[in-house]
Amino acid sequence: MFYKSTRNPALRLKASEAIAQGLSDEGGLFVPMNLPNVKANFADWVNLSYQELAEEIFGIFLDDFTQAEIHDCVSQAYTAEKFGGKTPVKIVPLGSKDDHKWILELWHGPTCAFKDMALQILPRFLTVAQSKSGDDKEAVILVATSGDTGKAALEGFKDVSSTSIVVFYPDGGVSQVQKKQMATQEGENVTVCAVKGNFDDTQTGVKLIFNNPEMKDFLEKKNCFFSSANSINWGRLLPQVVYYFYTYFELYRKGAISDMNQEVNIAVPTGNFGNILAAFYANQMGLPVKKFICASNANNVLTDFISTGVYNRNRDFYTTTSPSMDILVSSNLERLLYSLSGENSEKLTEWMDALRTAGNYTVDGHTFKEVSSKFYGGFCTDEETASIIKNTFETKDYLADTHTAVAIGVYDRYAEETGDSTPVIIASTASPYKFSESVLPALGNQENMDEFAKIKKLEEISGVAAPTQIKELEKLSERFNTVIDKENMPDFVCETVTAKKGTV
Repeated sequence: MFYKSTRNPALRLKASEAIAQGLSDEGGLFVPMNLPNVKANFADWVNLSYQELAEEIFGIFLDDFTQAEIHDCVSQAYTAEKFGGKTPVKIVPLGSKDDHKWILELWHGPTCAFKDMALQILPRFLTVAQSKSGDDKEAVILVATSGDTGKAALEGFKDVSSTSIVVFYPDGGVSQVQKKQMATQEGENVTVCAVKGNFDDTQTGVKLIFNNPEMKDFLEKKNCFFSSANSINWGRLLPQVVYYFYTYFELYRKGAISDMNQEVNIAVPTGNFGNILAAFYANQMGLPVKKFICASNANNVLTDFISTGVYNRNRDFYTTTSPSMDILVSSNLERLLYSLSGENSEKLTEWMDALRTAGNYTVDGHTFKEVSSKFYGGFCTDEETASIIKNTFETKDYLADTHTAVAIGVYDRYAEETGDSTPVIIASTASPYKFSESVLPALGNQENMDEFAKIKKLEEISGVAAPTQIKELEKLSERFNTVIDKENMPDFVCETVTAKKGTV
């Protein structure tokens, strides 16, 4: 299994090289040369544990890793201690089973967000990948986060040998719990910095650093290299494919689907397009999916794209109650368009250049037809999201965070418009206690109190206990409080690396 770039199909990289590098030199994203159909494996896979299934799928794509290396990565990442049980995900019915709605809870890991599913194992992948390179360079992990990726990456890479990690987040653009999680992060190799602007400013700044020859020369002198923990890294995306297969098999075991040819729908609250892209890749590998429901908030650039074929980031940016989706440039959409355009790198490069220079592009008719036939796009306002949280709690006895609520609302709209009663997997991406400042008022409590008082009040009202790791944040001291302009991100990285590595 070799990997090529969406913008340079002539590249041939091993899995370890693609994971270590993260982003291709010309700005493209690494994709596997082919996505094998694994439908013939379903009978053998259906009763595997989560960890066993992960090893099977990783073995297909990481074929320069030994079986023992993959086993070690999986066994260290998905432990009962980290995820509160032997299975790192939970699959629960939303209301009665007759509703055909199943919640895939992906937030039982150390940071209470779905990013843990990938970022507990990516550092282990990267460590193995580095060992195969034959050099002693240190990886400098650069991360742009809209809230959840940052903390999950910090926790995953904390004190991992031969790595250091720098996380940038938009100042004022994350929840108070998300900010507190990052600012209090432990570890000798971690650094966190807020950036004046929104997530797109932060993400663009990181990409520019990656592709800056002077920055690469600087790191070379320090005996370092850049890598990424964002979902632009294939090693971040691959683990997300696993839980869609696992959930499908679990629904079969529960009797929610009658046979392993039956289609499901998958609804995902979507920002950078990585989580829903993983579901698409699972489908390309044989998972029966009827429709991908792409749920957005008021930053509804993806909704408009799916309905028109025009991607236009030239619009107002909204800071919403679902901040992990406050994104106008969805990086992983590039991988989808590469696939649906017939792997046309030239055409894709034109679109990405147009996005960079003009802020918009229009895909060709064939690609648009493919997108619109497979995907449904919708969005919810903050007011609608609050109403969905309240209604879901009162009628289904389920407490949803602001992102999961968006997915529930958009799916319900899809079902109402189409009459489609196909069983649906709704990705639940974060604990509601990460966003208690929005979830609590949605349930009718408008009292003015601090963040941790809100968490306690939400526990009282809902009867649902907050995760221990969130409640304990109140006692922790903040280590990181730097705020910079986006133009100063390269200098900040240089200063951070110099401080850790010393002068040349």
